[in-house]
Amino acid sequence: MGQVVGIDLGTTYSAVAVVGASGKPEVLVNRDGERITPSVVFFDDGATLVGSMAKRSAATAPLDVVQFVKRQMGDKDWRFEPSSGGSYSPEEVSAVILKRLKEDAELFLGEGEVTDAVITVPAFFDDARRRATKDAGKIAGLNVLRVLNEPTAAALAYGLDLGGSGTVLVFDLGGGTFDVTVMKIGDGVFDVLGTDGLHELGGFEWDNRLMLWLNEQFQAEGGADLTDTFETEAELREKAELAKRTLTSAPQARVILSNAGVTKTITVTRETFDDLTRDLLNQARDMTESLVEELGLTFGGIDQVLLVGGSTRMPQVANMLEEISGRPPLRAGNPDELVALGAAIQASLEAGGDASEASVQATVLDVTSQALGTIALNDERELKNWIIIPRNRKIPASESEVFNTVNEGQTEIKIQVTQGDDDDPEYVRFVTKDGGQVFSIPPYPVGAPIRITFHYDIDQTIQVEVTDLTADQSLGTFEVDNVANLTDEEVRSARQKNKNLEVN
Repeated sequence: MGQVVGIDLGTTYSAVAVVGASGKPEVLVNRDGERITPSVVFFDDGATLVGSMAKRSAATAPLDVVQFVKRQMGDKDWRFEPSSGGSYSPEEVSAVILKRLKEDAELFLGEGEVTDAVITVPAFFDDARRRATKDAGKIAGLNVLRVLNEPTAAALAYGLDLGGSGTVLVFDLGGGTFDVTVMKIGDGVFDVLGTDGLHELGGFEWDNRLMLWLNEQFQAEGGADLTDTFETEAELREKAELAKRTLTSAPQARVILSNAGVTKTITVTRETFDDLTRDLLNQARDMTESLVEELGLTFGGIDQVLLVGGSTRMPQVANMLEEISGRPPLRAGNPDELVALGAAIQASLEAGGDASEASVQATVLDVTSQALGTIALNDERELKNWIIIPRNRKIPASESEVFNTVNEGQTEIKIQVTQGDDDDPEYVRFVTKDGGQVFSIPPYPVGAPIRITFHYDIDQTIQVEVTDLTADQSLGTFEVDNVANLTDEEVRSARQKNKNLEVN
């Protein structure tokens, strides 16, 4: 095994860390001298840029710059097609970012090839998004030891590197996703009690609100619509993000906007910004309060609220959490780096290194982030999503449900695996390929019992076992191969394409 690292593959920024000879995790500096790398790729003709230079190119070459690709993970239909040619899946774009992080780590460490990694994902990522992340690692030439939930990674850094303990609420608001997780930490055990989250709630949404407001103000003062072209919209996004960052430490920000010969200076106050985004903050607030209530806890039983993710720098976040919890939340170190530090700790554990060298011993007890179910008819012969393994069940988990044949002489049953809490099939995600797995049965009368058992392992891989209870025999088992993910051949092909790509 070569070098082992932990990677926080973020929506807007990524970081890589390692447990060094000191036994402490440390974030590595990239080739640009930065501790975090923008998760941005610029496919220029003859060159591929990742990081700050790519981000700076967004306003001048928006059609060749891809950002926020983490939001597309698990979407089989999404492709990025730069003007220089080619077509890239979300996994392939993410693999370009990972390749840059891998190469930067090798440059920093100077100790040979980085071969293995733990990569983090939002706790609320479903099976398709987790597999897509693992595939991206494979395409980048990494052996992915584990896909680790971001709040769990942050808690590892807090509990092991910083010595925290007790019942902790991890509030993780990043550039594109939101997770809230409650766990107990003590004696090297990290016991996740429950988690919830949203795939599309992050700093990106706050930027969008400010962009919309700035554009309205600019037009009200005689300027042309800044969203009319890709170039002016990209520049507007960049300036909105800078203004948001300014408002974390200043009561107001001045934004200079220009278009079609008109230049105006717009002043935005923190109060205005908070008003524009109050409903976004309330989504995170409601989810946080609901999770605590769902777990049978009160904020009085929460020992610490831990801030994770760059978007928690916004004062409105800390103010809201102090209001509902009764105590100021803890900002343990750099919120942009905490997840990468925890990933490095987990990578050291997975690699089985000398405990005296790594100085870490931990057991992580995680939960299912989304319910697992199957589609069957109810008593009214309407299709319903039947939950077999509920959300927030300890993993590894195994649960069974008995269903009955519905037609006289029925000779087949189809098993469709779903993720999601809703009982309406329209609002859950189907994860089995080819419409589901089909099993043959004898021509039984109506009501013949069939037992379906779901097994969910520590890597959140789903295995399904089907048993004919009439004959008392197994009809077979299958591991879910997600319909939204790349095939093995597609991964191999993408790996070859990635090998031939020079990333700067």
